[in-house]
Amino acid sequence: MARNIINIEGVSKAFDIRPLLVDVSLGISEGERIGIVGRNGGGKSTLLKILAGLEEPDAGRVTRANWAKLGSLSQVDSAGAGATVRDVVVGVKKVHEWASDAGVREIFAGLFGGYESSIMDRPFASLSGGEKRRVGIAKLLIQSLDIVLLDEPTNHLDVEGVAWLAKHLRKRRELAVVVITHDRWFLDEVSDSIWEVIDGKVESYEGGYSAYVLAKAERARQAGAEDARRNNLIRKELAWLRRGAPARTSKPKFRVDAANQLISAEPAPRNSAELLNFATNRLGNMVYEIHNAKLSIGETTLIEKLNWNIGPADRIAIVGVNGSGKTTLMRTLAGQYRFSSGKLQTGITVRAAFLSQHLEELNPSWRVLEAVENVALRVDLAGGREISASQLCERLGFDYEGQQKMVRDLSGGEKRRLQLTRLLMDSPNVLLLDEPTNDFDVETLTALEDLLDTYAGVIIVISHDRYFLERVCDRFVGLLGNETLQDLALGIEQYLELRAEMISRSVVSEDRKEISGAAQLRLVKKELAKVEKQLEKVIAQEQELIKEQESASFDHQRLLEVGAKLTEIGKVRSELEDKWLELSGQVKE
Repeated sequence: MARNIINIEGVSKAFDIRPLLVDVSLGISEGERIGIVGRNGGGKSTLLKILAGLEEPDAGRVTRANWAKLGSLSQVDSAGAGATVRDVVVGVKKVHEWASDAGVREIFAGLFGGYESSIMDRPFASLSGGEKRRVGIAKLLIQSLDIVLLDEPTNHLDVEGVAWLAKHLRKRRELAVVVITHDRWFLDEVSDSIWEVIDGKVESYEGGYSAYVLAKAERARQAGAEDARRNNLIRKELAWLRRGAPARTSKPKFRVDAANQLISAEPAPRNSAELLNFATNRLGNMVYEIHNAKLSIGETTLIEKLNWNIGPADRIAIVGVNGSGKTTLMRTLAGQYRFSSGKLQTGITVRAAFLSQHLEELNPSWRVLEAVENVALRVDLAGGREISASQLCERLGFDYEGQQKMVRDLSGGEKRRLQLTRLLMDSPNVLLLDEPTNDFDVETLTALEDLLDTYAGVIIVISHDRYFLERVCDRFVGLLGNETLQDLALGIEQYLELRAEMISRSVVSEDRKEISGAAQLRLVKKELAKVEKQLEKVIAQEQELIKEQESASFDHQRLLEVGAKLTEIGKVRSELEDKWLELSGQVKE
């Protein structure tokens, strides 16, 4: 029987006069996998902090098992001044102390691509947001823990990174996991149950995200009193799940016959034929035509020879490794950058809008509704329908109170939503979206997808949010780091398979350069054992010198001599550790 790790009873927590949690009782046992969803600012992170002991409740009791080792990952990745990746992840541990562990090496290979000095000695401050996130995850996963509490672990991770993390957590079944994330694909892959934080309460659902949607729809159907707009969004999710549910998640824990009954009555989430007709009227038959184009930054070639046609109702997802040129390609389509050679033809009616990863500067004295109405008062949708600026704000999560907020008082996620709202109010017929889902909660993402279902134009998206891409886009293209843009008929799964093949071929190619077979392996192991003995001897000598240094604290000349010897032996130890690391990497498990 699984032991209980954390238990909370009658917990309440408020900030100012706003209650976030009201009389909440729940527990977490060994090996449980729990995903937490809810609106931004609704209390998800507060609940996680109370579970971790980082925040005290106003009322109620929190009990943690004394035997359980707990680790947590916050939304912010930070380190001390001058810290390297090695400092953050393994601290003062010697190389042989951590690199001899196959599990640690696997984590470093999965998150960093290796564990060589060139990787481990990089300054933490110089890393990108995604790289810092990987460092934080690595630091957590190499520890021997019983439970991990993860706050937005997939933030800034690319599709491959998210897939690796999900696979790794699935494999470590003994580890209890509690995760806050807006990444619904990740929730489906990792979670056995969902906690929804709503109106100060925590409602529990069995299964991953897909099962949660099905169960929520069933509850709404039985209650018959759900808000009409939210109920419509749930129906859109059901329509989407028709493509693969209820088997979309491996752990639905929901009656299959009931799921099928709920799903079967729902039409497709969008009418593709109708949207194509409207898009053609707005754009004509030609949007972008690219012929023999070369995309470069400085001396670096990103795409060598690009031939690509984009039609009037295309919904395209661009996936690829970091640095492969996704954003540069998007900026080129937006007219902010030019191909090095070749030809780009743009349709004469194209009116493109580009949502970049960087927040646009807005007048801090504006109110939200004012900022949107300064673009337009009304916006046209497909089929001659139109909505007001206020209605669009509401659909993207700004209620009446939110529309009256000053821009200077908005959070990063709210500013992101405002930027997107202003973009849509300008009635573009081509949407270029670079990471549009950053900082959005699940409810806002669902509302955005619902809105894009009625968008009569071209949508081109870069995102690490696999669920969003599969929900919104019909075509997938990939930049695999080999200077080509490849069509992905089978979507992201095909992209991950191609990337795995490329990495495998690279490893095989490297292996072929060396002497193969058991004889070579024996030689490597023999050399490794020799280095280990030398390392043990050097470490023992180093410890003796340290003791000698301490006993000679009042003998200046002796201190200088011992210090010099310590410096020399330190260099020897460093060289041996590097050699040990290189040899251990050649030994196959």
